[in-house]
Amino acid sequence: MIRVLVADDEALVRGGISMILEAQPDMAVVGHAEDGAEAVRLCRELAPDVVLMDIRMPGVTGVDATRAIVAGGMSVRVLILTTFGDDEYLYETMRAGASGFLLKSLPPEQLAISVRAVAAGECLLASSITRRLIERFVGRPPPGRTVPSEMAELTEREVEVLRLIARGLSNTEIAESLFVSEGTVKTHVNRILRKLDLRDRVHAVLFAYETGLVQPGEGNGAT
Repeated sequence: MIRVLVADDEALVRGGISMILEAQPDMAVVGHAEDGAEAVRLCRELAPDVVLMDIRMPGVTGVDATRAIVAGGMSVRVLILTTFGDDEYLYETMRAGASGFLLKSLPPEQLAISVRAVAAGECLLASSITRRLIERFVGRPPPGRTVPSEMAELTEREVEVLRLIARGLSNTEIAESLFVSEGTVKTHVNRILRKLDLRDRVHAVLFAYETGLVQPGEGNGAT
């Protein structure tokens, strides 16, 4: 059973999301939060698997709440609820450790699918949003900037896989590109995350761009 916490300052939104998720045989909404502070507290108390977090809430925002949840070492994965126009907030939640974004205009039938994916350890980043964030907020590293020492830990193939992750390829697409099995790709991805001490693929994308391994405008999309 996937345990979900819904955090949104609008009661109607909380209720609508809860109705959709409670209708799923493998999900249970374990709590509701009206702001970020309450979301952090309930995550500690209820230990949900996934928290659906509105990005704009009074007091403690979804950005700050995400940062607190991740920094607190909680195992819950944060799925951000957003609308177009929240670019700066979204970029900050990427850096804070969010596992993905969902537009509030998403069709209801896609909500449960997205929650399942995040609960299973996947990251959900709408390519149109992520590409815009990368282009807007990630600049080219200044000349003379040294490559992080952690990069030396990666093999040539792992560097190649990291580039492909940053360019938006899924594990299946990477496997096809490199003529290897999807299981081999998953092994490479796990080793990359471990060696670079990255939380997930979201942070891998940020790392690749912020270190200059991939340049803004070079990729075909984002994970």
